[in-house]
Parts: sequence; C-alpha cells; structure tokens
Amino acid sequence: MPRLACFKCGRTLWATAPLASLFAEERRCPRCGASLYDDRRQQNRRLIARRKTGMGQSPTGLERRVEDRREAERRKVGAS
Repeated sequence: MPRLACFKCGRTLWATAPLASLFAEERRCPRCGASLYDDRRQQNRRLIARRKTGMGQSPTGLERRVEDRREAERRKVGAS
C-alpha cells in the first residue's frame, strides 16, 4: 500500500493503489485540496548506521573532555 503526502498541509495518508492509477479527484488532499505526492519518508534512505556506539559513548570507551566541563555557574544574560 503506497503512502501519499500533501506537501501543502503536511497530511499523510495510505492509498489502496499507486498514485499513477488513481483518478484525478483521488489525487487531491481531502483536507486542503492540493495535489498529493508519493511520500519520500516511506523507506529508510540511510544506507549505513551513522553511529557504531551508543549515545554519549566514545569509540575508545573512555569518557572524553572531562576537564572541559563547566564547573562554575553560567554567565548571566546581558553581562559583558
């Protein structure tokens, strides 16, 4: 089942047939009346995993930038 999207109002909906085989009135968004398109977010376009480790972990397993952490209070807004 193809997934269709309206680029004007952002609505996504499922169709029972491909977009090319729908009638002209079925190719319109039921909410706003704009033309529907094939949803680009339907499949995962990423070919490889970007991160090999978990969130916040370094590849070596050691925590980095320990000495770079802020120990004092942040600057006040508007202070120079």
